[in-house]
Amino acid sequence: MSLYNMNVDKVINHINKKDYKTIGLQFPEGLKTQATSIAKKIEEETDATVIISGDPCFGACDVCDKKMEGMVDMIVHYAHTPLPLRYKVPVMFIEAYSNVKIKKVLDKTLELLEDSSKIALATTTQHLHLINEISDYLEDNGKEVVVGSSSRGTTKGQVLGCNFSSIKNLDAEVYLFIGTGNFHPVGIHLFTKAPVIAADPYTGEVREISDYADRILRIRFARITKAKAVNKWGILVSTKEGQYRMALAKEIKKSLEDEGMEAYIILVDMISPEILLPYMDLGGFVVTACPRIAIDDSAMYKKPVITPQELEIVTDKRKWEDYQLDEILFDERYKE
Repeated sequence: MSLYNMNVDKVINHINKKDYKTIGLQFPEGLKTQATSIAKKIEEETDATVIISGDPCFGACDVCDKKMEGMVDMIVHYAHTPLPLRYKVPVMFIEAYSNVKIKKVLDKTLELLEDSSKIALATTTQHLHLINEISDYLEDNGKEVVVGSSSRGTTKGQVLGCNFSSIKNLDAEVYLFIGTGNFHPVGIHLFTKAPVIAADPYTGEVREISDYADRILRIRFARITKAKAVNKWGILVSTKEGQYRMALAKEIKKSLEDEGMEAYIILVDMISPEILLPYMDLGGFVVTACPRIAIDDSAMYKKPVITPQELEIVTDKRKWEDYQLDEILFDERYKE
């Protein structure tokens, strides 16, 4: 059995109903290995030709609609939920819910939750369908469960790498994050200042995230300290629809120039160390695109790469004690 429910029959039925002739398929990196088998099944059971997007995909902020406009009748985008964006072609979102069993990892979480009675739940797209099951399990074991409501860009209990709206201001002693990786639970910890337990249903690992979060903060403090010596900045803007914040970049440019510094806006699709090599005359970079670029890939860059919130610390407009991750809340005023 596949680790994920790819819902191919639903896709095929929709294609046949609409009589689409050309279909785009888009996957995040972890699911690209299923691309050709899904394309084969679609082409066998419909009259459509499939075009697979081979580019990296970082989320629903990064749908390939602009590149496939005029080529396809519809894009099937896997593993993410829709964002409040306007797409150039119809997009069918398939969440690719995980089929992994979570009972064992939940059993292990009880040891770390022993002294807590009120638990807030958070997860990513692949486990959203398990929210009620997890809540019932915790309540059956004597816990009170809190789940954040839907917000612009997220659904009930969901956190994105750039949006933590659903977990803010919840009345809970500890947060339980179900999913893989460190970025999401670290973000929850930084936004809530509360203990966060991260439970990975794939590896069975359960851990309290504060020690890892402290290491991340020490790295960020070092980058911010180094950035205080910078007086010539690059402001990075992504052309990806869900990451595009040109108005914010212009605000930052004006703010830096008002401080007597140089600032240049650089528009790119995907930000990487190689893309920035021609601009090594600049002392540092502010990323207005996905906040994970500055956090996850920090060691890859030769110059400080920081978020808009971190720039506020650099320019003494925000205190270190008020450190938070950047968020993209799909506020139109940051576009243009």
